[in-house]
Amino acid sequence: MKVAIIHHWLVGMRGGERVVEEFVRLYPDADIFTHVADRSTLSPLLAGQRIFETSVARLPGARKHYQKYLAFMPRALEELDLSAYDLVISSESGPSKGVIVPPHARHICYINSPMRYIWDHYPSYTSKLNWLERAYFSRLAHRMRIWDVTSAARVDQFVANSNFIARRVDAYYNRDATVVNPPVDLGAYKLPDTASKREHYIFVSQLVPYKRADLVIEAFRGLDRPLLVVGDGSQREEFKKNLPPNVTLLGRVPNADLPGLYQNARALLFPAEEDFGIVPVEAMACGTPVLAYGRGGARDSVVDGTTGLFFGRQDVASLRDAITRFEAMEDSFDAAAIHAHATRFGAERFRREFSAVVEKVLAH
Repeated sequence: MKVAIIHHWLVGMRGGERVVEEFVRLYPDADIFTHVADRSTLSPLLAGQRIFETSVARLPGARKHYQKYLAFMPRALEELDLSAYDLVISSESGPSKGVIVPPHARHICYINSPMRYIWDHYPSYTSKLNWLERAYFSRLAHRMRIWDVTSAARVDQFVANSNFIARRVDAYYNRDATVVNPPVDLGAYKLPDTASKREHYIFVSQLVPYKRADLVIEAFRGLDRPLLVVGDGSQREEFKKNLPPNVTLLGRVPNADLPGLYQNARALLFPAEEDFGIVPVEAMACGTPVLAYGRGGARDSVVDGTTGLFFGRQDVASLRDAITRFEAMEDSFDAAAIHAHATRFGAERFRREFSAVVEKVLAH
């Protein structure tokens, strides 16, 4: 069986690329197709695969400004010759599922999210554009939505990374999706060898608006509790201008240091509405409870009252209420049970569940 893997672009190793790694482990002889690839930024496993770029890679400046060529990507995907393949796996959160697959083949789309910037994040995205950019993108997004819905009909089976994304697939494409949560590399994330002090709270994320670091920092303003903020991004300089004395901006930390920060934290704060959210699973693997906004992918990983708590609104009062409730029952959280729950999200489980979907589609 010849297998093709389609991914929007390969220019770094984030959650989507980790999923592609697991596809390669399942199908080591698969060919990978992408709009633009930079092997120097990829893991040895991906960098060693046969990777073919679409016509987008030949456009001027595409290596650096590939996202600006969104309008060219649908046609570039449709130009790919996949006639020799029996199974096509597309990894979607940018344009990748719109390939044309031969009638004898099966197309399974693992969807991290429908393209956010043309669907539910469209108002937020366009609010940052000037009037000329907004006028251009408004026209482009309209055309992309039509193509996005049309190309969804070319997929035999959608596999969503969370129940939240499965609902998006239903809302935008009117299609059902099987849920297989993404793989989390849990090798370095484990319970501490000795009892930890667990003195501080922790927030781990990029410092960009939708991650809601601003909400966490304001919730801790005036609280007699230390907060560590791990991550970097466009908002960091803004936060430094008016930072509460009990909040420390650590910036980006080495991956080797992150498990220790989780292990010594009372709880992780996770206020964003995420597609799934790998950070809460990493924290729970270290036995650390999670205080999460009760919408989005966190509902797939956090068990309210057992591995953490949910709060209902993205505002300071709701988050502070969750902190108060957590501290009143903090001793009831079992670090070993939280760790055991997190191990359900490992890579081996992902490969097993995704393989079962493939076998069912091929058999049908």
